[in-house]
Amino acid sequence: MLRAVLLSILLLSATLSATQVAAEPKPDLKAYRAHVEFLADDLLEGRETGSRGYDIAAKYVASQFALNGALPMGDVKKDGQRDYLQVIPFRSSTLDLASPLFELVDAQGGRERWTFAEDYFVSSSLFKPEETLTAPLVYVGHGIIAPRFGIDDYANLDVQGKIVVMLTGAPTSLPGEEAAHYSSGLMKRETAQVRGAVGIVSLQTPASEMVFPFALGKQYLGTARFAWLDKAGKPGRFDPRITQGVSLSLKAAERLVAKAGARLADLVAAANDKKPPARLDFGVSAHVAHKSVLKDVTSSNVVAVIPGSDPVLKGEYVVFMGHLDHIGLATAPGLKPGDDKINNGAIDNATGIATLLETARIFAGGEKPKRSIMLLAVTGEEKGLIGSDYFAMFPTVERKQLAAVINLDMPILLFDFRDVIAFGIEQSTMDVPTRRAVEKRGLTLTPDPWPNQRIFTRSDQYSFVKQGVPSIFLTLGIHSVQKDGEGQTVFNTFMQKYYHRPGDDLSLPIRWDAALRFVQLNVDIGREIANTPERPTWRPGNFFADTFGKGT
Repeated sequence: MLRAVLLSILLLSATLSATQVAAEPKPDLKAYRAHVEFLADDLLEGRETGSRGYDIAAKYVASQFALNGALPMGDVKKDGQRDYLQVIPFRSSTLDLASPLFELVDAQGGRERWTFAEDYFVSSSLFKPEETLTAPLVYVGHGIIAPRFGIDDYANLDVQGKIVVMLTGAPTSLPGEEAAHYSSGLMKRETAQVRGAVGIVSLQTPASEMVFPFALGKQYLGTARFAWLDKAGKPGRFDPRITQGVSLSLKAAERLVAKAGARLADLVAAANDKKPPARLDFGVSAHVAHKSVLKDVTSSNVVAVIPGSDPVLKGEYVVFMGHLDHIGLATAPGLKPGDDKINNGAIDNATGIATLLETARIFAGGEKPKRSIMLLAVTGEEKGLIGSDYFAMFPTVERKQLAAVINLDMPILLFDFRDVIAFGIEQSTMDVPTRRAVEKRGLTLTPDPWPNQRIFTRSDQYSFVKQGVPSIFLTLGIHSVQKDGEGQTVFNTFMQKYYHRPGDDLSLPIRWDAALRFVQLNVDIGREIANTPERPTWRPGNFFADTFGKGT
């Protein structure tokens, strides 16, 4: 009898052990692949912000959150219950491609007309269907005010009511991340409008031509520009005083500064040496005009949460996020009947959202970490990080509850990786738990291999950085298990042949086995951060700590 009881106890113990092991879900190949195949299907027509295809994708993500037991954390509905969706009002603006006009007007009224899409591009308006401006030109170097680095390109300059002419980018003397912050179009526009400028002419430089050739802009012609709307129905982050934004090609930039008796190369060299902008007399004003088609639309972020297990720490959130939108249908001139026009966005960013969904399923079905896990699929990344910017400005929980952000944007799952990159990792104490998780999986962390691309400030986590929230952007590294540098080759090939093109679709040789390893790594990193007693903080003395450490 005793023997039978002991045997029963052993069997029960074995059953409980098996149950405990089974209770911790593992990344599921069929589930992951199904997510990517659905989100990258032609049915969704590229998941353009504000489109029906995007709305279908948002509903799909919300249904997956609900299926796996993640709780809604979006808008509060009329019945007082939470929705999974945070609905955002947007203004959409599409340029009338027959309308742009850029002329130089001399004191005698003589006019020199330049060629659209060859010499220049112009931004559509978010405020009026038709905009016209004639104003003098004032050169302002890079158009940057950075007291920390002793730079004030507007010092002793009167730009009130004038068009400022500025170099793209930032001085080479600025460290990489700081240069990225100051060289952003949004930052330069805000600086110009505060000084009273009414327009901006950006000069392409040899350095910026290498990073993003001017000619590539043609593939975005006809693409809508977006801004979220504030409670008054006005485009957030934009000021109506800046009515024109013009970008000149490298040759056109050289041509313009030559009218003031200067050389572009000399202006770039002086700016890189942090010398005050030369006082240039262009001898002309600029006349700029264009028409825009304006439309107000809505699109949604999708927000869910898995509550933490600690009575105190569950009030803090570790945010996993990825952008759900892509660029919709190709609109560039030259497309022929029968051409594939659907930008499916399989890698950018169906793989990131599939990683998010599998991460959610594992956390929801396994042991709950101490801090809560927030799951955020954002809209409008391709329109300038506007969905993440809206959430960071108007989060559905108190902003101070956001402890850390892990962004999943475009993991190029086309090789069997053996290292990963965590952009921004050196900026905060998130590095310690992240390194532990990476080492646990036998991987290595590779420092940013593309500092000139300034990636950390070009993806959605930067919206949270600007609100003071420590963040990293996690993606695959540059080496495969089989070969050093293979990841770099894959990255270069993808960017040159498939990025923002219809070829980013399900015909690509996606490595589903690598995808599952990437999911597991994300779970490990999130669990480490969520269980670490100390909340992530900025490393003292760095640029982001000093600039945004207390939020904006």
